[in-house]
Amino acid sequence: MKVTLWGTRGSLPTPGPETTRYGGNTSCVEVLGRDGSLVILDAGTGIRRLGDTIGPEVRRIDLLLTHLHFDHIAGLGFFAPLFRRGMEVHIWGPASTTLDLRSRLTRYLSPPIFPVRLRDLPCQVEFHDVASIERLKIGQLEIRAALVCHPGPTVGFRISEGDASLAYLPDHEPALGAIDFPRNPEWTSGFDLAADADLLIHDAQFGREEYAGRVGWGHSAISDLLLFATATRAARVVPFHYDPAHTDAYLDRRFDEARRTPLPFELVPGMEGATFEVAALAATQARPVG
Repeated sequence: MKVTLWGTRGSLPTPGPETTRYGGNTSCVEVLGRDGSLVILDAGTGIRRLGDTIGPEVRRIDLLLTHLHFDHIAGLGFFAPLFRRGMEVHIWGPASTTLDLRSRLTRYLSPPIFPVRLRDLPCQVEFHDVASIERLKIGQLEIRAALVCHPGPTVGFRISEGDASLAYLPDHEPALGAIDFPRNPEWTSGFDLAADADLLIHDAQFGREEYAGRVGWGHSAISDLLLFATATRAARVVPFHYDPAHTDAYLDRRFDEARRTPLPFELVPGMEGATFEVAALAATQARPVG
């Protein structure tokens, strides 16, 4: 299973010289199975560049949305494969008590927000509402979804291929309401999805001092991510979904601080273009694409 980061920023795209290394595009991750199955996690602005790399030999794409906040769907209308005849695109997203997934995405892919209507796309699009706890299989990839702690219907995903596992929780506040964190696994949001994961991609939006004034916003402090990863026994941890105000220099300082204390996992800060070969107890290093 090959995993590539195409967008690592949260809330708002942040292009500019101060974000070039960690990246300014919002959440998008490519997962490629050994059999060629292509799964995309979220459709932030990073999906535009990803779409340009998908050749005509690919006939099916599965797009898994954790939730429908705009930073996770902003790139959808610029995803080139949606405009190819003969392309089959399956879009999966959390169920809502009010409207189905297609109806909610139509609010974005229609005027005045976007000039092209969802119904006018030339590809074949199928929508799937993901239940609160659901398992599905795409090629050789086994996928589990479960609700996690974030405003609005939001799921995290765990993807397995053989013994290798990836946990993806880009918008997640596992410490919410906890007097002492982490608590017992059954009371910790996202614990089952991340338990013993070979690669954990997880929300790291705030510094500790910032989080105190943003409790309930649905995001994690970097320090809470380290505690969560330790509790879940993740092998390799990739911080993700950085705050728009956090520059490369700020993130360097934060991750240097994190490494001053011995960690029971490998910490690899998420950067746009990094790719990982995920295997059981993965030991390979991230490397740039291209």
